[in-house]
Amino acid sequence: MSFSYSVKKELCSVMTDKDRKYCCLYGMLLFCRVFSPEAIIFQTENEYVCSLFRKLADDVIGGKNITDISEIKKKNGGALYSVSVPSEHYREEIIYRYRVSGRAMIHRIQTDLIDNNSIFAFIVGAFLSCGSVTEPIKEYHLEFAVPYPELAGDLMKLLVSVGVNAKYAERKNTCVIYLKDSEYIEDLLTLMGATMSSIDLMNVKIYKDVRNKANRIANCDAANIERTLRASEKQVEDIEYIIASEGLDSLTPELRNMAEIRLENPDVSLKELGEMLDKPVGRSGANHRLKKLSEIAERIREKRGS
Repeated sequence: MSFSYSVKKELCSVMTDKDRKYCCLYGMLLFCRVFSPEAIIFQTENEYVCSLFRKLADDVIGGKNITDISEIKKKNGGALYSVSVPSEHYREEIIYRYRVSGRAMIHRIQTDLIDNNSIFAFIVGAFLSCGSVTEPIKEYHLEFAVPYPELAGDLMKLLVSVGVNAKYAERKNTCVIYLKDSEYIEDLLTLMGATMSSIDLMNVKIYKDVRNKANRIANCDAANIERTLRASEKQVEDIEYIIASEGLDSLTPELRNMAEIRLENPDVSLKELGEMLDKPVGRSGANHRLKKLSEIAERIREKRGS
């Protein structure tokens, strides 16, 4: 089950009281595939959304089984459900209930039909009809794909009026209203009534943050190890040059001890190196002695070069 499917399944369970049912059906009708006096066709791939549309139509209009459902099996194993209202009488009743006086009003939101307490029920209807949300493990993206510019503009204004910071784009012949910020998506899901889905999104975000932090730490550790190994290679090269040119006996006892320990342990850290000396020193002490050895090797190179 996809995240978008589970979100819509949860939203279908919160349409309970009369006003919410009325506003949710209004949203589903306005944003559905076909909505006119001649035909009403609502399509969805979610069986719970399909059942909700049928139930809301019966409850709001006051009939029984006023819709017909057809199912088309898809190659991926899913199904496409088409819910229609075949009766002209019931279509006229729906048009009358939602005061769609002319064709110009079919694709416009009449805000006076939406009770203040049921605005998000209307938004739920719009989302069930034309919305989707991406799997949060991949990316944060929720959108409404609206085929009519005027209707998209009305929805955009409605979302902004309730504090939803949505953005607008055009994709082929479709107007897309979308959110990409995870917190805005969480808020909208919660306001619509999909509380558990919002919590699931938060949990995914926490998991991704922890994973990214672990990756950053691992990458940092790998970079530190690489730098340590490069420094060690240079130190060994300098010590071997000193041995080949002037011998270890040319060094002071402390530097000779450090040179021998580094040659025997090319991969250990400065802290560990300092602890292995005859007279142990700290990290800075070990680093100081290795720098002295590098300086001696450099002077020998310069002397021989001149």
